[in-house]
Amino acid sequence: MKNRVIKKVAVLGSGVMGSRIACHFANIGVEVLLLDIVPKQAAESADPAARNKIVNDALQFALKSNPSPIYSKKFVNRITTGNLDDDLPKIADCDWVIEVVIERLDIKQQVFANVEKYRKPGTLITTNTSGIPIHLMLDGRSEDFQAHFCGTHFFNPPRYLRLLELIPSPKTSPDVMAFLEDYGQRYLGKTTVVCKDTPAFIANRIGVYSIMALFHNVKEMDLTIEEVDKLTGPVIGRMKSATFRTCDVVGLDTLVHVANGLKENCKDDEANALFAIPDYVSKMVENNWLGSKTKQGFYKKVKTGDGKSEILSLDLDTLEYRSKKSAKFATLEVTKTIDDLKERTKVLVAGKDKAGEFYRKSFFGLFSYVSNRIPEITDALYKIDDALNAGFGWAMGPFETWDVLGAEQTIPMMEAMGLTVNAWVKDMLAAGCPTFYKIENGVKYFYDIESKGYQVIPGSEDVLSLEVIRDEKTIWKNSGATITDLGDGILNLEFHTKMNTIGGEVIQGINKAIDLAEASYKGLVIYNDGDNFSAGANVGMIFMMAVEQEYDELDFAIRTFQNTMMRIRYSSIPVVVATHNLALGGGCEMSMHADKVVAHAETYMGLVEFGVGVIPGGGGTKEFAARASDEYEDGVRINVLKKRFLTIGQAQVATSAEEAFELGYLRRGQDEWIVSRKHQLSYAKAAALNLANKGYSQPVPRTDITVLGKEGLGIAYVGADTMKAGHYISEHDQLISEKLGWVFCGGDLSTPTVVDEQYLLDMERKTFLELCTKRKTLERLQSIITSGKVLRN
Repeated sequence: MKNRVIKKVAVLGSGVMGSRIACHFANIGVEVLLLDIVPKQAAESADPAARNKIVNDALQFALKSNPSPIYSKKFVNRITTGNLDDDLPKIADCDWVIEVVIERLDIKQQVFANVEKYRKPGTLITTNTSGIPIHLMLDGRSEDFQAHFCGTHFFNPPRYLRLLELIPSPKTSPDVMAFLEDYGQRYLGKTTVVCKDTPAFIANRIGVYSIMALFHNVKEMDLTIEEVDKLTGPVIGRMKSATFRTCDVVGLDTLVHVANGLKENCKDDEANALFAIPDYVSKMVENNWLGSKTKQGFYKKVKTGDGKSEILSLDLDTLEYRSKKSAKFATLEVTKTIDDLKERTKVLVAGKDKAGEFYRKSFFGLFSYVSNRIPEITDALYKIDDALNAGFGWAMGPFETWDVLGAEQTIPMMEAMGLTVNAWVKDMLAAGCPTFYKIENGVKYFYDIESKGYQVIPGSEDVLSLEVIRDEKTIWKNSGATITDLGDGILNLEFHTKMNTIGGEVIQGINKAIDLAEASYKGLVIYNDGDNFSAGANVGMIFMMAVEQEYDELDFAIRTFQNTMMRIRYSSIPVVVATHNLALGGGCEMSMHADKVVAHAETYMGLVEFGVGVIPGGGGTKEFAARASDEYEDGVRINVLKKRFLTIGQAQVATSAEEAFELGYLRRGQDEWIVSRKHQLSYAKAAALNLANKGYSQPVPRTDITVLGKEGLGIAYVGADTMKAGHYISEHDQLISEKLGWVFCGGDLSTPTVVDEQYLLDMERKTFLELCTKRKTLERLQSIITSGKVLRN
């Protein structure tokens, strides 16, 4: 197979999905041609603006949406818009044409007939259909078109949801499928799942079954929507929006459309009756209570008499909105102290109350259903787990969950409930295979039904995964950190505290990892596979020391944190930090002191300490002052100072790794970002190895940092005073701003002066401690601890 390079993509259709798919290709550096129809009123117009109004309005609407579909506003320049009448010939220059028009077979076939007039042979052509059978779209198409055609089902929003379902037709070339599988993973950052051409494919078939079963169970078990959302959210490793809030976000009409399609097209499905729309859902659709798009669904946001906002919940019996009710279950109370999802799931399912009954009914029904979908929708069970994990945000797929509870242990309970288990599951147990997955010698296997034995999960052999190697390759651990041997002389340090916050156990882990690496290894990677890289320092620990006025202990803790960050910078081995999702406060400071950062594209990085009432105290303020010094030039250094100062003073958080470069948290030419989370650890290891193998020299602490003294201090003070006078900030915020300026400028030095890093670290630490004595700071710390919120601007 010859090398295929994707330089330019055409996206036909600029609706909610089309415009956002275009943005995601622009994110990864691909040139995009985005086309849509000409408005009827502009059919006779020669004005391009009038003829392109639909596509231009759609793109602008997408760019204004929150969360944003684009990594950086400057990437929008990679998208060229046009219309299907005037600009379709331009697809001749494209390497991939993606159709994303309305879900009508006749319209899609018409589009493909026109595409074939201009498409060059060998160009990929795919459809983003979510349900129309792929093979029906090929009538009248050439052999080359058919060989390069398949379904590419992106999930909305394409930037954030990792699933990309690939659906071949009988005529699709195997080379095309192999290319798209790899491209989707490596370039688009997707979990690519090859599906059979069956109704709703894999994720929506199982996911919508799960939701519809719940819609029926909620009435049978007399549960409220608050109780269901409490039971089906993070406690079982699902999204915070759980079930009913997710339905509101997706749109009840969309869900009903898919369910009706499954009811109509899956007559032989043993759960066909569950796809019937319950009366209360039908009434909601009739009332146009579709969720966020119509401002009310299962939840409704209203203004109270005093002008405050309140979120009301729908009573499913009366179909009237009421104030939200608390949801409490004894089983959930028991699991509050169980952080491990697998152990928590066992306790939940064993519960003796209504919660336990709900979980048994939900999980056992799901297990029965997925067992019967093989080989109908896929031949490989791991694809079902991959699809649900990536498309619906499940931390554990159905078969992964079944392994936790045990197939042999649960089958008798399932059968006692009248549920059937497909024969292949019993054959698996009879063959001496007790689980759906196993890990052996650092490789993950799945049970293959055809061979009746375990097979390596395709594509996993050459990708590093902590889940797979952790048990066999761990060389040291404590309660908050684990050090693992990645091979080839590279160690990995991971955190596993709550939200991966940095406390004493993590600091110990960092120093131990560097000790081990300096003694016997080539380099260190700091990476974890948790939900977030790190939400920052342990705020609770800081609050307790401050409120108890244990200032010596707090001084020691901050000094230790600073010294550890400096050790990351100045150890004798290269340290690569690989971030993802939240990298705030101390997590950001750790990144800023690494030799190299390999950030996942979805890294949300920032120094947010200002919101607590302090300044960055783990080297972050010092590091920003040093980076500002490197940018100073005569005549413009005040502008540099102002930009860096405001980044910290406004607690700005990057909404992508690319924006982290723009804000100065990451360094051009030194740090990188990668779209594929699956390949991130492998790439970070290779980066550490490359630094070591080319000859790594231990850096020398800096003594060349220019601080501006009174020249910059005046700007900081005047700015803070102006903001306070305009009532934009509080008196305490003004104090923090002035203290930040004091450190940033090196104090009230009479002229710009060259200082070393320790000079700034000492000022940073003393200022941090001084702010911790302030009542307002303690109030903010307590508020954050009480609310459980993460500081994020």
